[in-house]
Amino acid sequence: MYRISDDLAIVQTLDFFTPIVDDPYTFGQVSAANALSDVYAMGGKPLTAMNIVCFPVNTMDISVLTEILAGGIDKLHEAGVTLVGGHSVEDKELKYGLSVTGTIHPERVIFNTGARAGDKLILTKPLGTGIINTALKGGMATEESVAKSVNCMVALNRKASELMLTADVHACTDVTGFGLLGHACEMLEGNDVGMVIDSSNVPYFPEIVEFSEMGMIPGGLHRNREFRINSVEFDPGIPRFMVDVLFDPQTSGGLLISVPGTQAAPLVDRMHREGIEEAAIIGDVVAEPRGCIVVR
Repeated sequence: MYRISDDLAIVQTLDFFTPIVDDPYTFGQVSAANALSDVYAMGGKPLTAMNIVCFPVNTMDISVLTEILAGGIDKLHEAGVTLVGGHSVEDKELKYGLSVTGTIHPERVIFNTGARAGDKLILTKPLGTGIINTALKGGMATEESVAKSVNCMVALNRKASELMLTADVHACTDVTGFGLLGHACEMLEGNDVGMVIDSSNVPYFPEIVEFSEMGMIPGGLHRNREFRINSVEFDPGIPRFMVDVLFDPQTSGGLLISVPGTQAAPLVDRMHREGIEEAAIIGDVVAEPRGCIVVR
C-alpha cells in the first residue's frame, strides 16, 4: 500500500502460477480471480491489471495462450477492472497471472492482523480445492467434484469484500496457499489472542473425504502442517480428513473475516441473501490460549 494523499492510497499486488486445471480458459479465470483477491481482502477496489505470462512457445500451440488470456480478461471485465498491458517471456513451463493496482482510503485499510477477543470468524468459501486439484491430476476426481472446485475458484471475492465493509471488521485475509490454519495463524501474529475453530461449522467439499482417505493430498498440505502444527491443538475426536482440510492449500480461496461477535450473524445473513451461500461462522477469537488455535 502506498499513501498518495490523506484520503487516497494505492494497493498493489502480484500473483501467478502454473496451471491447476486442464481447460486454458478456466485457468485464466482462476488466475485472475486469485490475483484480485488480495485487494479485496484489504477492503480495496481493484482498478487496473497487467498480464504476466511465461509460455513454452516451441512446444505448445499459441491457441492455448489465447484461451488463457481470454479467460483472464473476461474475469477482469466481471470485476470492473481494466487490463492496461503486461509482459511475456518464453519459458519451458506455462505460468500465468496478473499484477493488480487498486485504491483504498489509507485510514480504512483492513489488515490480516488485529483480531480481538470476542470476535467471530467468518469464512466465505468452502475448503478443499487443493485436494480436488490433486485428485484431478491423479485421474481420480469426478466431473462433479471438479466443477464444484472450479466454480469456487473462479468466484470473485468482490461481493464478500463489499459486504464486510458494512461491518466493523477488525482483520481479514484471503485463504490461499497456507491453508485455513496457516492464514489464521498469521492473523494471530503480534496479537495477545487465540482462536477456537469449530470444525463442524467449516464448509468443505464432501468429496474430499474420500480423496483424503486415499492419500490424494498435495505436497503443500504436508508443508503447511509441518510449519504450523505446533501452533494448533486438535481435539482428539477430530477426524483425520478434517485435519487435511484445514491445512489444505487453496487457490483463489474465500475471505477469513474477524468481526465483533454481535455483527457476525447479520453479516453472514446478508452474504447468504447476496448469493454467498457457503459463508459460515467457523469460530471465535479468544483471550486464552494466546497465540494458539484450538480445533474442536
